[in-house]
Amino acid sequence: MDKARVAVLISGRGSNMAALIYAARAADCPYEVVLVSGEKADAPGLDLAEAEGIATSRLDARSLGASFWQALENALEEAAVEIVALAGFMRIVPAEVVARWAGRMVNIHPSLLPRYPGLRPHAAALANGDAKTGATVHLVTAEVDSGEILGQVAVAILPGDTVETLAERVLIAEHQLYPRALGEFARRPLDAGWIEAEIDRLAAALPEVSRKSSHGSPGWAVGGTKSAKLFAILADRHHGEDAIGLLVRASGPDEMSGLIEAQPEVYYWPKYYGAAGWLGVKLNRRDVDWASVAEWLERSWRASAPPRLSRLRELAGDL
Repeated sequence: MDKARVAVLISGRGSNMAALIYAARAADCPYEVVLVSGEKADAPGLDLAEAEGIATSRLDARSLGASFWQALENALEEAAVEIVALAGFMRIVPAEVVARWAGRMVNIHPSLLPRYPGLRPHAAALANGDAKTGATVHLVTAEVDSGEILGQVAVAILPGDTVETLAERVLIAEHQLYPRALGEFARRPLDAGWIEAEIDRLAAALPEVSRKSSHGSPGWAVGGTKSAKLFAILADRHHGEDAIGLLVRASGPDEMSGLIEAQPEVYYWPKYYGAAGWLGVKLNRRDVDWASVAEWLERSWRASAPPRLSRLRELAGDL
């Protein structure tokens, strides 16, 4: 199994880290924890990680000062990390670090977001007389606790609950939620349904786009209903191919051959479609550059769009 390489960042004892490590031992778990690090060189969770055979990077944010984040990124790069999981990591991640890990950094928060982001969510839930609270796993964005929600679990608030008793039960729920949500997230880049939805989202930003199948495969076309012309096709392991590929229009066989030779891990010559000028972009990879995919979609759209649409797009300044 192609398992995603995960780094867990902690600040303390790392109980959620431990839940992720032990869940990763299941044969069908789609991720493996390859590194544990954080902001405190003496965090107790680091000792546990080492005892369980996980590599650690003992960094101290206070002593390193401004160089801490670069030291952390160096450790992540050295471990070839693909996903960063924050687990009780008590530092705000700088915007530039978040940007570099956009779509690949996750966090767990002890509330049912979007309610009670930030500090002291249990106290807020109790003060407002809520009947329930819970935990949320979400993507990390520049705004605290505001990224896409990947999973949630609700926890009832009992009469007489204190911040401490409530936090204790929510933590139990976190230990169940985080491995499951991280596992689903790790599988996502290899899932044809999720890939199709992402292409749908990107294609929707282009004018006069509609869905149009091609020999049973999902496709996207531009132009009027009767004259709509295909500019993108999703080929899910067609004719024995390993790739879930986005087929787009290239300028010709010379460009296709050059791209495939230079980056065979990204591009391929799709069976039957390649001879008609369609280039395959492999999307069942964990390192897909979706900005590049969007550029290919627009380029293929332009090659297929009626002249009036291309001119309008240019006039609108969208080049």
